[in-house]
Amino acid sequence: MGALVCFVASFVYLLGFFGINICFFQLSYLQTGYYIRGNQRAVYYQRRQSSLYHRRRPISDLSVPRKTNLVLTPTTVIKTLSEEDEQIVMSVTSGDTPSYSLETKLGDCKRAAAIRREALERMTGKSLEGMPVEGFDYESILGQCCEMPIGYVQVPVGIAGPLLLDGKEYSVPMATTEGCLVASTNRGCKAIYVSGGATAILLKDGMTRAPVVRFSSAKRAAELKFFMENPDNFDTLGTVFNRSSRYARLQGVECAIAGKNVYMRFNCFTGDAMGMNMVSKGVQNVLDFLNADFPDMDVIGISGNFCSDKKPAAVNWIGGRGKSVVCEAIIKEEVVKKVLKTNVAALVELNMLKNLTGSAMAGSIGGFNAHASNIVSAIYIATGQDPAQNVESSHCITMMEAVNDGKALHISVTMPSIEVGTVGGGTQLASQSACLNLLGVKGANKDKPGSNSRLLATVVAGSVLAGELSLMSALAAGQLVRSHMKYNRSSSNVIGAAS
Repeated sequence: MGALVCFVASFVYLLGFFGINICFFQLSYLQTGYYIRGNQRAVYYQRRQSSLYHRRRPISDLSVPRKTNLVLTPTTVIKTLSEEDEQIVMSVTSGDTPSYSLETKLGDCKRAAAIRREALERMTGKSLEGMPVEGFDYESILGQCCEMPIGYVQVPVGIAGPLLLDGKEYSVPMATTEGCLVASTNRGCKAIYVSGGATAILLKDGMTRAPVVRFSSAKRAAELKFFMENPDNFDTLGTVFNRSSRYARLQGVECAIAGKNVYMRFNCFTGDAMGMNMVSKGVQNVLDFLNADFPDMDVIGISGNFCSDKKPAAVNWIGGRGKSVVCEAIIKEEVVKKVLKTNVAALVELNMLKNLTGSAMAGSIGGFNAHASNIVSAIYIATGQDPAQNVESSHCITMMEAVNDGKALHISVTMPSIEVGTVGGGTQLASQSACLNLLGVKGANKDKPGSNSRLLATVVAGSVLAGELSLMSALAAGQLVRSHMKYNRSSSNVIGAAS
């Protein structure tokens, strides 16, 4: 028995002596569940390529020093690729199979994502460890949300509220990685709740799209402008436009001329959808119709930026886009002192000098607020909205005024361009759909088309009101730095810095 043990030990020693470290790597993993890493760099990680052999490669292109302090760190389970998948990966890496065609070729979206991910790791030499690929419905995003997926990013969702708005309570989901944001909005919701709630009024509802067309002369451009803005032609244009959808309803057309170029800004009701695709189809119908009377019209682009989408613009700030909402509340003096830890006079003065005068000094367009985009972005990500439309959706002016002989605070937010929908796009994904369901606005309202998206817009405005109230109070009371040090810093980072 002793001789047999010595023989096996000698054999393993010889393998290691000649640089064959497979046994060492495998034994270390089986015993500890860890791979050996040095100086926080991966020495090697192994991935099974087929049932016949293993392949080792560096996780990064960083050179590994000879002398290193070995550190054990957790690793992921080795994936097994079938022989068929291995051939497809090699085909993608060689360029024979386009990565974008994997879903069509395989007929399996999850498998396509895993193969694309593996091919990407091999081509770049970079590990995607930490980005999950399992646990997601890739079928649900095919052809509408994201192309060539390789996994998904996890964003935590917090709850602020209850927000008492128009006599009803709402628990507001907020997807964010910024500490203090949910807590601050939650404090604002509490102050509004104990003061009797907030009231929201929807002022306007209409999505816009503005194509740009060109003529040979400014005179012909003006003729088109007069034709489009003539009330006698509106019914005809509306009939043509509304063919794009059973919900689409043309509300108006505004034209602007730059030389011989015409920008036509169509405004359309889009039901419970955010409506960009709907209004674009309607605009295309009208352009095709106009070609009969204006054959010399050259369509330069279906969008000429006079819309204006995903850009800060005065046209949205003044005329509105999507849902225009104003939301207000009166906060009692004792609530300002006990919950918000400040006083009415300090809030009114700070709002005037910061949100109004300070923003004017900066030449802001629609940015007369403390941090409306924080709340808008968090709700948009949680509910499947287009996060890029946070740009114009965050246009907001925050007003504060002392009322009731200076013993109470009247606060309001006016937001002319909240662009939201409860159907289409990312709203149909499982997590985002759950957040919409939490607010009671999931899907389309069949009895009152458009009412769900309108309600969502008022909730966004009410949440912004709460966020503005809380942050401004923190600034007035000098609490901002302390709160961020408490909620927005990792304790591990602090300990590391101290050491």
